Amino acid sequence: MEENNLGYDPSEFEDDDLPQPDAGKSIRGYRIVIVILSVILVALSVLYFSMHRQQMLDNQLLQSDRDSIQNDLGRLMDDYDNLRISNDTISANLDFERQRADSLMTRLKKERSWNLAKIKQYEKEVGTLRTIMRGYLHQIDSLNSLNKQLIRENVSYRKEISSANLRAEVAEEKAAELNNKVRVGSVVRARDIRLTALNAKSKEVSRIRNAQRLRTDFVLSANELATPGERTIYVRITSPDGYVLTTEAMPTFEFEGERLSYSASRSVDYQNQDLAVGIFFNSSGFAAGTYLVQLYCDGYLIGSSEIAMR
Repeated sequence: MEENNLGYDPSEFEDDDLPQPDAGKSIRGYRIVIVILSVILVALSVLYFSMHRQQMLDNQLLQSDRDSIQNDLGRLMDDYDNLRISNDTISANLDFERQRADSLMTRLKKERSWNLAKIKQYEKEVGTLRTIMRGYLHQIDSLNSLNKQLIRENVSYRKEISSANLRAEVAEEKAAELNNKVRVGSVVRARDIRLTALNAKSKEVSRIRNAQRLRTDFVLSANELATPGERTIYVRITSPDGYVLTTEAMPTFEFEGERLSYSASRSVDYQNQDLAVGIFFNSSGFAAGTYLVQLYCDGYLIGSSEIAMR
């Protein structure tokens, strides 16, 4: 037995000689993971508090804008209340706009969901009411000036009537001429008339034969004598072969006792100031040549232009 165990030493296979895991490296790995997680947690905390702070600032700005709009509307309502005029038509219109302001104030007070879009919407509505009021102020001033002028002229006319019947007749003719001038002078005119060819995506094209729609651009000129408010503008586009471009429905409007067909129309809010307007006509198969563009409003031909299209 001793010979069979010759050369075998059990101490050579003790556990101390087997490879052992590196405990130091594992601990360092855990520490690195903990540090990384800590940095991520700090970054998320900073981001959260930054977003929360920004949201609080946005809410404060919205509240400030809301208060500003409500204050502006309140002052505007006071201005409407302070206006007094004997003209029944203007007075009725002022009452109507005052009711619109009351309705808007009620909506403002009941509004619970505020955002930037709502702020802009209410600012626009208050701005519209303010613009309408300015238009009425211009109209009232014009009427007062015209009344003073007519009073002065009436005094002069009465003196002339007392001296001679012939001079009285001349005075009446002058008064009629003045009224006619005021009427004609109150007509809103259009200028800078242009015709643009567009494709289906409303992009300009250089050749009208490639167009899917036409846009008529123009400017309604400022006129303090005109009555502010909504107006309907009719555009007649006559092709090079002499036909009026229109739709299948062939709509018409009245002009000097006749029914005229038109290409397109649009309602606008005119407030005695320059107003840029664009009216679209959708069709195809346009031919190159000279087009006649005519604009009508309030029973008048307010502008026309011949435009060459390639």
